[in-house]
Amino acid sequence: MTAERYDETDLDLELELEEREALRRVAGLSTELEDISEVEYRRLRLERVVLVGVWTDGTSEDAENSLAELKLLAETAGSLVLAALSQRRQRPDPSTYVGRGKVEDLELTVLETGADTVICDGELSPSQLRNLEDQVKVKVVDRTALILDIFAQHARSKEGKSQVELAQLQYMMQRLRGWGGQLSRQAGGRVGSQGGGIGGRGPGETKLETDRRRITARMAKLRRDLKQLETARVTKKSGRRRNEVPAVAIAGYTNAGKSSLLNRITGAGVLVQDALFATLDPTVRRNTTADGRAYTLSDTVGFVRHLPHQLVEAFRSTLEEVAESDLILHVVDGAHPDPEGQIVAVREVLAEIGAADIPELVVINKSDVADPMVVSRLRSQEPHCVVASAMTGDGIEDLLSAIEAHLPRPQVEVDVLVPYSRGDLVSRAHEYGEVLKLDHTGEGTRLHARVHPDLASELAPYAVAATA
Repeated sequence: MTAERYDETDLDLELELEEREALRRVAGLSTELEDISEVEYRRLRLERVVLVGVWTDGTSEDAENSLAELKLLAETAGSLVLAALSQRRQRPDPSTYVGRGKVEDLELTVLETGADTVICDGELSPSQLRNLEDQVKVKVVDRTALILDIFAQHARSKEGKSQVELAQLQYMMQRLRGWGGQLSRQAGGRVGSQGGGIGGRGPGETKLETDRRRITARMAKLRRDLKQLETARVTKKSGRRRNEVPAVAIAGYTNAGKSSLLNRITGAGVLVQDALFATLDPTVRRNTTADGRAYTLSDTVGFVRHLPHQLVEAFRSTLEEVAESDLILHVVDGAHPDPEGQIVAVREVLAEIGAADIPELVVINKSDVADPMVVSRLRSQEPHCVVASAMTGDGIEDLLSAIEAHLPRPQVEVDVLVPYSRGDLVSRAHEYGEVLKLDHTGEGTRLHARVHPDLASELAPYAVAATA
């Protein structure tokens, strides 16, 4: 029966992977530059793209790593990257993001390669998007819109889809003004005209006002839906908290191997894909320590440099799994060219969601393919770390031991004689507490353990001192 269940899980994951591959863009479609006609997000039909970045600080290696990550993001969205341009400036050009000379180079590159989309490695203002599109004559997409597009492809649950749509609408709300002059035309008309009919004549609303009103209404509905979904999740979480089950959250940079680690530890059967943001919907699984204490492990959405603020806000309820945990497993890709940069980016997001003070255990993953010198450097920089490989299983036993050592221990020590009719209390002490000594006597079970306050109060009537 167990083998049959795993076969079904594997089949479901294979079907999900096939479905994701089916979302790849079809080559040959042209990208249209057109104004929005209704309140809907501009679908990013990315195919043949040119990347462009502005390097304002850091080293040239940092700039190359940033463009390399943008390339991975574009490929995850289903695009073919044809070329990449980078410019060193004190700050992005307020009009066109890159300078005038680089705009001309970009236009020539687009013509030579036949690209139909330009992706900028930064968040552009509405006027920058419009001005750059006017210059290069193809659609321009910024980093934020690209990440939102990937999230829209990968969201599976109702909550995940609602969170992504809310983030997209928040992004679009700020950019309505930059998406075409038609948005400012009047929706009404002169009295006696045939356009609007009864109730539709007069000055009316501008199209911009109509779209903004519809977006606001849709966002309000999404927030109500998310509130209801959050209530169901909080109910499940309160049940775990009632039993004082410690919570461990797996956090880290996208594609660092968080889902693989969860599968390796718990056999969760979570989808694993070598792509950015493969996991959006949180997965919670139960595990036990070597001495029998129960705890939960939750897989969360991956972080990235300059994670769009809209996504942090939309996914805040999901990210509370991290902010309210007892321990954070910070998974780092040991084989990445810039693991230190990933660590800094993740900790910035943790601080933004109020999780900076939670105990953190760094897991240097992918030790089977990582450079030993890099691993040694990371170990010297991070005193609380474990080196492991979710792929091969190396170091997993050390990781489990480290988790056990970092978990909060029950606060109250009890010495009780529990009658055999209350075996449920002994069972809960095993599951949620730390049993120090156990003896079966003629009168009942003599239990010496450390437990949480709620269980200690239930065990109080059976205290050895009280029965003497």
